[in-house]
Parts: sequence; C-alpha cells; structure tokens
Amino acid sequence: MAQLFFRYGAMNSGKSIEILKVAHNYEEQNKPVVLMTSGLDTRDGIGTVASRIGLDRQATPIFSETNVFEYIQQLDFKPYCVLIDEAQFLEKHHVEQLAEIVDELDIPVMAFGLKNDFMNELFEGSKYLLLYADKIEELKTICWFCHRKAIMNLRISDGKPVYAGEQIQIGGNEAYFPVCRKHYKDPKL
Repeated sequence: MAQLFFRYGAMNSGKSIEILKVAHNYEEQNKPVVLMTSGLDTRDGIGTVASRIGLDRQATPIFSETNVFEYIQQLDFKPYCVLIDEAQFLEKHHVEQLAEIVDELDIPVMAFGLKNDFMNELFEGSKYLLLYADKIEELKTICWFCHRKAIMNLRISDGKPVYAGEQIQIGGNEAYFPVCRKHYKDPKL
C-alpha cells in the first residue's frame, strides 16, 4: 500500500543527498522513479537536485501551475516512487495532488524539505505535508555553533542575523545556518 512520506530537516541535514540516494537505490534494481523539485530553487539551475557534497541530477521542476497528479498519470510508465525535493516551496494544491497520486494511483511519494523558515513559520508546502503525510521523519543535523541538534534556520546578511523579510530567499551556506534554539536567539557570529 502506497504512502505519502514527508522527510524534513534544517539546512544542511542531508535532504538532497538522501533523495538522490533513494533514487539510486530504486534505479539500481531497475525500478524507475520520477524525481521532481520546486521550480523556485534556481541555485544550480531550474530542475536540478543538488547536494552540497557535489552530487546532482536533473529533475522535473514544479511551478505554481504544475498539476503533479496529471503529470504522473500521463507518463508512459508507472514509477515505483515519486520523489520531491524542496517540498517546502509546494503549494497546498500540489500537496493534495501528491496525496491523490498515493491514493488513486497507488504510487508512494516521498517529499523532502524544510519544515520552518528563518522566522520559524511553517512554509505552505511543509504545513500541508505535515497535515497530509502518512509518515513524517526528521533528518537531523547539528547546530552551526555548538553540539546541539539544529531545529531552526538562521538567515545571515552581511554577517548579521536576519529575523524579518520575504519568506523565500534562495541560498545556501552563504545565507543560512542550521542552528539550535539557543543560537537562533543569540548567534555567535
């Protein structure tokens, strides 16, 4: 029986490398998957899943107008799994479509993304994945400044923490640090 999985973690928790690993494991057994990512993430080009350790792979981008259910339904093969990176950028209708893929097409869907933004608010995609997912798993990493578990994302600009602004600002280590609650409030910059 197919299920909808949401695997979330702070920045640098290995979400993208994990999704690439899952895709590899399926395909090594000749079980095709569909790899998708948000069209908003342009760090390595639109439609690229890239890990900080240097692995990357092309994926189908998801934009606001993309109907993910119809895309999967119209494929000329049935994938063994649908894998979604940067799932925090999805919209409610996308998450509902992912649930429909699971329920109507009996295809497992694994979505990977951040849970909360730099202001500690849920992203839209994450909010609905937390509500709709059959299984939720946290991918863990450590605080940039200490040994505690990182549960927040600290935005940095010109060497200073940023606590207000636009929710979506694409960036990596130059713009965000994974941090614990203590160092979110008092970073050691």
